[in-house]
Amino acid sequence: MAKQDKETYDSYEKDVYDNPPSGPMGVHRGARSAASRAMPYVIVIIVALLAGLLFWGVYSGEINNLKMPWSSQESPTTSSAEKSKSGESKSKSQSDSASGNKTDASNADSPTDSQQNDQNADQNAGQNAEQTDNATAQQVVNTGTEVRVVNATNITGYAQSKVDVLAQAGYTSVSASNPTGNVPSQTVVWYQNETDKATAENVAQTLGISNVQQSDGLVTPIVVVLLD
Repeated sequence: MAKQDKETYDSYEKDVYDNPPSGPMGVHRGARSAASRAMPYVIVIIVALLAGLLFWGVYSGEINNLKMPWSSQESPTTSSAEKSKSGESKSKSQSDSASGNKTDASNADSPTDSQQNDQNADQNAGQNAEQTDNATAQQVVNTGTEVRVVNATNITGYAQSKVDVLAQAGYTSVSASNPTGNVPSQTVVWYQNETDKATAENVAQTLGISNVQQSDGLVTPIVVVLLD
């Protein structure tokens, strides 16, 4: 090639730098959209709001009332415990109610104080009647009881005549004697014990004597004192 020829762009061999890709490259970038340009500001505003809410929650104590996602598992347990307590309270109230009903029923079935008093009075009356019957049964005429007839008169053999009357009436242990010591003011039949009362009354009736008395210190169970 002659030196006089002028070298141009087309005189060199083509390489990769002669065919660059379309669009901006390197520091030469194209224009961005409005949304992409505003996104950093939006993020800063959201972060600032979250920081302000966090500070307010800590300062006012409302953060403790916030329900975290992991705290939702405790709610069923708590509600189950509350239900269990409610069930126990209900069962206890039903048990107390049943106990109260049972007590009322027992009180309704049990006799009142007046009824018990009436029953006790009837029992006492029955016992007293039984004791009276026993006492009456014990106070029977016993013709084998020892009877002493005292002659406090001036009539000789008067006591013996009464002894014979009692013997004829069935008495088997009758004796006559004279008075020793003080004598009563009128004819009397004395008996020692309450069990001898029926026999003493029968002796007095047999001899026609109306005065029958209980006396202590008698030697024999029944003593008949004859006076004018």
